[in-house]
Formats: sequence, C-alpha cells, structure tokens
Amino acid sequence: MQADKFRTSSRSVKKELVIESPLQCKDAAQGEVEAESPGPVLAKPKLIEPLDYENVIVQKKTQILNDCLREMLLFPYDDFQTAILRRQGRYVCSTIPANAQQEAQSLFVTECIKTYNSDWHLVNYKYEDYSGEFRQLPNKVAKLDKLPVHVYEVDEEVDKDEDAASLGSQKGGITKHGWLYKGNMNSAISVTMRSFKRRFFHLIQLGDGSYNLNFYKDEKISKEPKGSIFLDSCMGVVQNNKVRRFAFELKMQDKSSYLLAADTEAEMEEWITTLNKILQLNFEAAMQEKRNGDSHEDDEQSKIEGSVSGLDSYLPELAKSTREAEIKLKSESRVKLFYLDPDAQKLDFSSAEPEVKPFEEKFGKRILVKCNDLSFNLQCCVAENEEGPTTNVEPFFVTLSLFDIKYNRKISADFHVDLNHFSVRQMLATTSPSLMNGGRQSSPALQDILHEAAMQYPKQGIFSVTCPHPDIFLVARIEKVLQGSITHGAEPYMKSSDSSKVAQKVLKNAKQACQRLGQYRMPFAWAARTLFKDASGNLDKNARFSALYKQDSNKLSNEDMLKLLADFRKPEKMAKLPVILGNLDITIDSVSSDFPNYVNSSYIPTKQFETCTKMPITFEVEEFVPCIPKHTQPYTIYNHHLYVYPKSLKYDSQKSFAKARNIAICIEFKDSDEEDSQPLKCIYGRPGGPVFTRSAFAAVLHHHQNPEFYDEIKIELPTQLHEKHHLLFTFFHVSCDNSSKGSTKKKDVVETQVGYSWLPLLKDGRVVTSEQHIPVSANLPSGYLGYQELGMGRHYGPEIKWVDGSKPLLKVSTHLVSTVYTQDQHFHNFFQYCQKTESGAQALGSELVKYLKSLHAMEGHVMIAFLPTILNQLFRVLTRATQEEVAVNVTRVIIHVVAQCHEEGLESHLRSYVKYAYKAEPYIASEYKTVHEELTKSMTTILKPSADFLTSNKLLKYSWFFFEVLIKSMAQHLIENSKVKLLRNQRFPASYHHAVETVVNMLMPHITQKFRDNPEASKNANHSLAVFIKRCFTFMDRGFVFKQINNYISCFAPGDPKTLFEYKFEFLRVVCNHEHYIPLNLPMPFGKGRIQRYQDLQLDYALTDEFCRNHFLVGLLLREVGTALQEFREVRLIAIGVLKNLLIKHSFDDRYASRSHQARIATLYLPLFGLLIENVQRINVRDVSPFPVNPGSTVKEESLTLPAVNPIVTPQKSGSTLDASLHKDLFGAISGIASPYTNSTPNISSVRNADSRGSLISTDSGNSLPERNSEKSNSLDKHQQSGTLGNSVVRCDKLDQSEIKSLLMCFLYILKSMSDDALFTYWNKASASELMDFFTILEVCLHQFQYMGKRYIARTGMMHARLQQLGSLDNSLTFNHM
Repeated sequence: MQADKFRTSSRSVKKELVIESPLQCKDAAQGEVEAESPGPVLAKPKLIEPLDYENVIVQKKTQILNDCLREMLLFPYDDFQTAILRRQGRYVCSTIPANAQQEAQSLFVTECIKTYNSDWHLVNYKYEDYSGEFRQLPNKVAKLDKLPVHVYEVDEEVDKDEDAASLGSQKGGITKHGWLYKGNMNSAISVTMRSFKRRFFHLIQLGDGSYNLNFYKDEKISKEPKGSIFLDSCMGVVQNNKVRRFAFELKMQDKSSYLLAADTEAEMEEWITTLNKILQLNFEAAMQEKRNGDSHEDDEQSKIEGSVSGLDSYLPELAKSTREAEIKLKSESRVKLFYLDPDAQKLDFSSAEPEVKPFEEKFGKRILVKCNDLSFNLQCCVAENEEGPTTNVEPFFVTLSLFDIKYNRKISADFHVDLNHFSVRQMLATTSPSLMNGGRQSSPALQDILHEAAMQYPKQGIFSVTCPHPDIFLVARIEKVLQGSITHGAEPYMKSSDSSKVAQKVLKNAKQACQRLGQYRMPFAWAARTLFKDASGNLDKNARFSALYKQDSNKLSNEDMLKLLADFRKPEKMAKLPVILGNLDITIDSVSSDFPNYVNSSYIPTKQFETCTKMPITFEVEEFVPCIPKHTQPYTIYNHHLYVYPKSLKYDSQKSFAKARNIAICIEFKDSDEEDSQPLKCIYGRPGGPVFTRSAFAAVLHHHQNPEFYDEIKIELPTQLHEKHHLLFTFFHVSCDNSSKGSTKKKDVVETQVGYSWLPLLKDGRVVTSEQHIPVSANLPSGYLGYQELGMGRHYGPEIKWVDGSKPLLKVSTHLVSTVYTQDQHFHNFFQYCQKTESGAQALGSELVKYLKSLHAMEGHVMIAFLPTILNQLFRVLTRATQEEVAVNVTRVIIHVVAQCHEEGLESHLRSYVKYAYKAEPYIASEYKTVHEELTKSMTTILKPSADFLTSNKLLKYSWFFFEVLIKSMAQHLIENSKVKLLRNQRFPASYHHAVETVVNMLMPHITQKFRDNPEASKNANHSLAVFIKRCFTFMDRGFVFKQINNYISCFAPGDPKTLFEYKFEFLRVVCNHEHYIPLNLPMPFGKGRIQRYQDLQLDYALTDEFCRNHFLVGLLLREVGTALQEFREVRLIAIGVLKNLLIKHSFDDRYASRSHQARIATLYLPLFGLLIENVQRINVRDVSPFPVNPGSTVKEESLTLPAVNPIVTPQKSGSTLDASLHKDLFGAISGIASPYTNSTPNISSVRNADSRGSLISTDSGNSLPERNSEKSNSLDKHQQSGTLGNSVVRCDKLDQSEIKSLLMCFLYILKSMSDDALFTYWNKASASELMDFFTILEVCLHQFQYMGKRYIARTGMMHARLQQLGSLDNSLTFNHM
C-alpha cells in the first residue's frame, strides 16, 4: 500500500538480551517497554483479499434462504430509518410571532427562524443497542445472582483441623497468653478509653500451621472463646498510643484493625515482637511452599488418574443415556460461562458513548423572588371617609434587578413591582389598559390564556444566574410620584416621631401630585441584599434587605450603584448614608422544575400554565449572560428584545429654552420619520398599565439641568428591522409647582417640550449597541432621519435647529438580547453575501473565500449561540460550491467552529447538532452535490502532507464530528432518494467510493506517524475512522468496506510500537462490535459444486487463507491476536482482551441465545484451537498460586545463552523431560488413541531441555527471545500453510496468569458452545501431538480454575497485600480467584 511510504523507514534494531539476575530481568523488561520495542522482528503477514460479499450473498441466495439459521447470515431489511421527532419546548405555543416568517427578509433572520421552528431529524439504527461492548447489550443481566451454596471437602477439612487444634497448638509452634485490654471494634463511634474491656488472650497454632489469637472472659481457655483474631489476615502490628497507653494495633487485610493494650510497656513490646514474628514466619512459609511446588496436589491427581473407571467400555448405551440426561440437567441449571469471568462483572463504561440530548433552553441558578410588602413608618388611612386600613400615605414603585460587583455589571433586566394597597392605587389617575396588542402579534389562543387581571400586578419574578457567587446583590430601587426634590420628599420619612399631622400633610400633597403628575416618577430610596452564600449557588435565605437608603441625586447611575454595593459589607461606610424608616419584605427561594404558572421574558406562558385567574402569574426576568463562550448556549427560541438606557443629559449650557430643569425623557420606538407617524406599541408597560405601550418615561430629577438616569426601557423589536427604525427621545420640562388657583390654563402647562433626539437602530445592517452620544434638536421636522452634515456649514435634509450648537448632549446606551440578529460583523457580512448570491447575483469564488476566511475571526460566544444556523449555512454553501477552493475553505471554517466548541468544553452541543439538528438538503443532481461526497473530498485535501498542519491536526483531533456528518448524510441520502432499495454496489457512485478510499489512505500516515508528536489527534482519528468504517457496513458495498479495513491493517506490522498496537486493536474492537458482525462473517458452508447442507460443512480448525477470506473479520481478528501473542505483555493483554470481550458479547447476545446459534458462532472461532496449541507451552503454567517465582531465580544463565553459531535447533521429542502428572491412560482412553508419550510437559526446573515446541524457552512473561518453530505439518489440512501466523518466529516465554485465564476462558467457551459433531470431527482429524496438546490445555483449565478453599483464598490475599506492602511484587501481576 501507498501508506507504507509514510512509515518511518528504519525500525529500531532489536538486540539479544542476556539475563543474569532477576533484577536485570525486570530492568530489561522495563527498558523494552519504554523503547516500545517488542523483541524479534517478525515478517509482515501477507494480506488476504476478502470475498466479494455482495456477489457471494447473491450467488448463495438459495442456500442462505434454506438455512434454518438464515437470520445469522442476512442483514435485516429494516436496519435503519430516518425519523422526525417533534421539537418539545417549555411553552404552550411557539415562541415565534405569527407574522415573523412573512416579515423576515434577511437570510440570517429567516434561517434563525427556520432553526427554531424545525423539528429534530434523526437516523435510527434498529439494532444499535447491539453495536457496543457486551456491557451495553440490551437485556443483559447486569450482575450475576449468587451461585448456589456448595460445601466443598477442602473447606470441611479445614474446619476439622481448626476443631482439632482449638485446645492448643499441635505443632509445638509459638504460643503466648495473658491479659490485655481490647478496644470495642464493633462500635461505629471512635474507640475511647471507656470502650476498652479486659480479656484473656491465648495465641495458638492450628493444624494447618496458621495462628489464631482467641480471647476469653477469664483464664478458662477450655471454653468456647468470646472471639478470635485470624492472624493469616493480619498485615502488621504497630504501636498506637493515641487512645490509651501501652496500646498496639493489628492492621487487617480488609483495612479494619484491632486495638489492644497491655498493662506495662514491657508486656506491650513482648506481644508486638511475638505477633510480628508469627507474621514473618507465615510469610516465609507461604513463599517456601510456593518454591517447593505443591507435591501434595500432584499426588492426589495421580491417585485420581489411577482410579478412572471404564464405564463407557462396559455399558455404552447406559452411559450414553445417563450422559444425555446429565447434559440436559446441566444446560438448564447452569449460568453462562462468562458470568463467572471477573472481567465480565467489572463496571467499565469507558467505551460507552455519551448520552446526546436535543438542544434545549438552559438556565443558570434560578431564584424565585416573592415581593410581599413595602411599608414605611409614616402611615395613615388614605380613604376620604377615613374608613379602611392604615397604609403608606402615597404610592411607591419598586424595581428589582441583580448587580454583580465582582465583574462590575448589571446582570439582569429590571422587574417592576407595585406593592401599593388598593386604596393607595386609587390615588393615581386611572388608565385604560389594552392587553396583548404590542409588538408581537399574539395568537387569540394566547390571549385566552393570559388574563389581564393576573398580568396587571406581578408579585413574583424568577431570576437566573449563570455564574453564582457571593458578590451578587439583589437591588431594590424605590420611586414615588414626582413632587419635588428627593431631599424634600424624603424628609418626613426620616423622622422617628410618628405624627399623624405629618402624615396628613404628606397625604394631602401626595394626592395633588398624583392627580397632576401621576405619570412622572422620581427616585426615592434603595436597598440591597446578598443572594448566595457561596459560588456553588446555595441561596442565602437568611439574609434580609438592608435599611432603606435615601437616593442621592448625584449618585443615581448603575455605575454609582456598583460603587455603593462595593462598600456594602463595610459598616463604617454604610453608616454615613441617610436612612429612610421603613421595611421591604421580599423573600427568595429556589425554583422547582415543575413550578407552575409562569411566563418567560416575552410573556409566553409555559406548559405548566393554568388559566385560573386567581393564580398569580410569575414572570421570568431576562438574564444578561456574560459574553463568554463557555457560558453561552445555542439559542432554541425566538427572542428579540432591545433594552434602552438613557444615561445623562447635559443641558446647563443650552440657550434654546427658557426653562429646562425638571427634565423628563419620553422614549418611543418608531418606524418612520414622517410627521403623522405613530410610535409602535412595543414597549413593555409598567405594573397597573397596559402590557405594551407606545412610550415610556424616565424618572425626573427636580431642578437638575444635567440629570442622570438609571431607567431601563424594554422593547419588543419587530422581526425585520429596516433603516427607518429608530428611537425617538422627547424632552419635557415638568412644572412641579402647583399653583393655588388651579386654573385650567395652569394645568395645561404641566409639561413643556424642550428638545428632541433620535437614534437610528441600524448601522451597516447591525443593531447599534455601544454607548452613543447624540445631539439634541429644538424642532422635529418631517424626514429628520435624512439629515446629514456635508461639512463647510452645508447639510443634506431638512432644516434642524440644534440645541447648543449640535453638541452631543444626550448619552444613551442600548443592549440587544436577540436570537435572530447578530452583532458580529463577520457573521453579518457572510450571511449578507450568501443572500446576495442566492437572490441571483453572480457568485465570485474569491469574494466568498474572503468572507469565509473572515469567519475565523467571529466571536466565540456568537458562534456558539447561533451554532446550528451557522453550520447549516456552511453545509449549504459546501454543496453549492463550484470551486474546490470554496469547498476547502468552508471545511476549514467548520473545523474552526468544531475546534472552538471542543476547546471551550462544549462538545455536547456538536453532538446534539449532528444527531438532531443536521439535515442534508434535498438532493438535486443537476444543481447541488451531496454533503458526504463534498466533505470527503475537502477532508482529503486538508489531510495532504502539503496542507496546513495546524488545520489537519484539528481535523484529526475532532474527526468524529466530520465522520458522523458523513454517516448521517449518507443515511438521509439513501432514504430520501429511495436508493436504499438498490443493490449495495449501486447505492453510491464510483466517485464516492474513490473519495472514501482516498480519505482512508490519506488518514493512515497521520495515525501511524503522529502518535508520538500528537497522540491525542492520532488516537481520536483512529477511533473515529473505526466508527465510520463500522457504520459503512450499514450503507455501502460490504466487500468494499472489507477492502478499506485491509488498507488500514496494511499500514501496521509486527514489531510496531505499543501505541500502534493499541490503535490497531481499538480499531478492530470497534469494527467487530458491529451489530451484524455475525452475518458479516457468513457462518455457512463454503464448498464447490452443489449446495451443501450445514451438516456437510468442512470445518476449518486452522487459520487458512480460505477461512480468512470467507470469514473476513473473524479471520483478521484471530490472525492479529496470533501475531500479538508474539509481542510483549502489554500488547498481548490488549489483543486477548479484545477477543475475550467479543466472545463475551456473543455469549450474552439475546439474539443468539439458543444452543444452535451458539454452536454456529463457535464454528467461526474453531481456529482458536490451533492458535492455542501453537502456544501450548506458554499456557501450560499449572501453578494456581498467584505468587509465581521470579523466573530469573531458577533459570540458570546457560539456559538463556545458547551459542550464537546455530540459533535454530531442531527439537527432539524427549520422554525424560516431560511432566509425569499427565497420565497417558486417561487421555488415551478419552481420545481413543494410545499416547505416544510417557509424559506431557516440561517442568520449570527442566526448562533447558527441548520440548515439542522449541529449544529456547524464557519463562519471563515480560521479555521474549527469538525461537524458530520446527517444520510441523498441519494435519488438519495438509494443503494449507503450516503456521497460524504465516511466519516462523514464535515466542516461547510463559504467559502470565491473567493472560492464561483469559485465553482459557475463550477456549472453554468455544468448547462448550460447539456442537458434538464439530468436536468429534476435530478429534478425528487432529494429529496425535495436537490431540495431546488439546488435552494438555484442558488439564491446564482444571488447574487454573481449581477451587482451593476459603483458607487458601484468604491466605493468598493476605500474601498479595503483604507483597505489595513490601514493594516486592511487580505491578503487572494480577490475582483472580475463580
């Protein structure tokens, strides 16, 4: 393959290792792993061309259909389908105004509305639940119920030994007794002095040599002890004087401990010394027992072998029927073999895909604010007849909002509340409110749900805080009706003497002000409270509002408020502020998910809304989320608000007007500058007024020529903005002096116009949001928006009389919260250009490329917010691109977007987009291309060696996204164009097949060469490619996909660094987990001539070329596992793990639960027998102890350093070197042949001698030494190659416990699952030596999985812990007791 060119030409040359000591052996193993150099350089196995899958299933159609297990051979017809999932929102109706789509003219607005309106488009794979690891299978029993309790002889013998030894030591070992104090170990509380009890302790040795420390109430040890401490489970004895003097602690294996105390220091030291001596003896005895071998066990085995009865010889019929009944009983009652495997019970979700949810509205910490009451000390009855409750003497209006002093900003919109009593509200002139006829055209249904009475006086608001922390304040600003200066208005409220005369006087003035100036407000007071205890969002519910501080007319702005709040926790600063006597009662609480009856910031009711008029409506308050990508969510609903903030007016130098002191600003939103044009009814009203209004007033400062303002005006913007949309500010001088005459003429001059100012909303197509300084005019001629200064005293447009020489006297800022307009210039330009070209303008490639390149500079938070819209548009441009440069630049932008999302930790948004939002455009062959074909070509270009490496690295690192888009595009293309009904090889054009092959070939050098420099990118690309290839089996020509797997495998070779082995087996793991892996391997007869029955199948027991061709995936996997067994330990473990997990999956798959299904699956894995037989010497480690002797201590130097003259030694069969534990009679009788050997396998001590597999054996599992296999013919198929691996270099080091157990579990599963016929066929065809090796493996199974008894398990566990504690156990060893 071409990919070989990219491989680094020189592989590290392997050196022969001469091991002289155990330490050197370990160092050498570590050095080898570090160098990632696996021992001998093996020949690269030749690639086997896969079968043409599509042609084979057509040619063998009749045979397949006649097969009783045809479902194991065919893919189901309904394998995948597209589906539409209704978009679920929080609201009772769509958030998009009824006329929005008709109004929308700009492409961006149209596309945003389409995004929020569209349903979710899914591709469903019917059997997807079967396409993961065995742990993700449906209907899999997560954990095995307890096995039936059995009593074993070995445990009974131990119990007898303990009984016999209960009165004292039988072996004359160490004994000791005496009085000690025992801490109460069963207490859940800590041990104290009082919990110690005096007990008589007796140390005895049991019959098996282990020690118990029994304790009694008195010295009569003949009685039953009160309890025992089993010293085999003790890890160490240490002094512990924390609780009591002369105390010591016995630390147990299960991390518990016993605390004992002596009367004197000498007694304590004596006990510690004695106990530690016993622990040391125990440890040394166990290690010695290990070195000597378990001779007792071998003797027992010989006795068993000598007493085998020949029942089958005498009563064959009876034996057969008895055996059948036994088999039936066992098959019905037995659990699956792999349920007993420790790996199958491990919880490992590393390979599980993350759960993907659709885009949804998300909020920060939500806080319910309940406004209960505002009361001042100055009170009286306001009714004319003085009948009624005592209340505040005038109306007050509360505005709540959140301020963040850490980041120095206001973080929420205003929430307006009217807490006035009904009688106090009557003081104000009544208005005729009109309900939901504002900026948004609400549906009649919506008007039925929202009742005016409930909307009029909100008391509850829901605030949201994305980044909670203790420096966020809830601020209440209190206003009242304009009467004069703040000081004058506040003075009566600051006196503690409650005078009814004062109250009556204030009431009288208030009534006059309300009648005359009821629509004007003035600042009065403010208060604040903290919200959070900490940064976790825990509410500070105990906090209360501060005192009510009088507003300072020179410190009104939000900036001034932030400065005041910065001193909020400094009592000395706050004490200087003048206080108004009163109380504001507002409580906060958390918001439950099912909170009822609330509307969002656009007054759209949620689904929990009840139409009952008595239920209060709660209002969501808009949060001003910080413009940071990680805090941004992709928009899912329509929202289009403009917040306007008049800041200040500088009028002290104006000469146009005689009086301009008590200045009120009226704000209006207009769509025309004609003389009779009406302002739009789209400004959100205040409590008690209409829901939407045409104008809003800012609070008035008495006798200020340069007033400051803090008001916030909220506007519902029209869907489509144009150049005429503008804000109009009208200034009035308000006369506060109420003349005693009260004539009608005086009433007419309450307000006098003192200027106009306007702010066009759009600039270069975008909404103006920065702070603006604008001039004020004294008149407002028609067409005022058209006025333009031309310089040199000339202008264009109507005559305008500017105040103060057209200086920018008004300071105003705006804040846009919109999900259909963007402030990003690059974003805007790109969509504008796309709209121009779509509407018929000539598209210039170079122009489009310029705008595409500028998208790399778009702001991150804007990109996240409009993620589905921008990606949809980029894919649309990709399919319509006529030049490669445009397509490649589109792909570069998509890579940039994807990389940004990952870097901000927002990968979940991309997954949601691909799964739910992405939808390929309808395919029109003459006009557009498909996304999958164009994207594949662009990816190929970007992956070229000459391309920008930064972009290609990002593509590799985040390749999952692009492959997922390819997969979904392919699926949608097949179904929507009815191509799914075509034959596989006709579904996609040859050009696409070529593009896929090219992208695989271009990707491989990056994977195999960048694993050191850029491990994350190459690892991700490898996994993503595997997932893509796996899914291609569902859509494409399966023979073509097999070839891509061959292309992939060809880029690896034996002797690769460990990382590349990991990549290769990860790829095989993913691909082999395909839900239809069994049909892909076609477990059926492949014979020439007439159609064969399954019973006539010529079974393959070796990995022949023919087997690997016909059963491609399983053949490839077994070949790769075979190759990996010749590598070092880490690689072997990976390979064996992949194979075993796949077999576990077959075992647990409920589609193949029957015995016939399992038997058919077993036929695919019969070559595993050959594989194991080739490695039988490495598996034949029959020691079940988990403490293997370090090989370096028993293997003499000369056994590892043969003369280099003749490294290939032809092995000779030598009876003298074989272990006598395998008696020929037993297996001779079972197999029906006489064993040619007297013995079977070599002992470790005779490892120097030749055996049937080789002449050079290292018993270390961490290193390998080269060894040539003898020319052994394959007796099962003499016409095929001899070796399983296709090469002759075979390692002969012993495998370790975990490897052996895993391989044996695989072997036992195949053996258990295969049919009797298959097994008898194997026995008939196997050569004598292979048969002996087969039974050797069976015997090793007996040894490896033999139950050794509870005592043995406890002791070995203790030894393991001790060894780890002493640091003399290599981390690579594992201990599994089954």
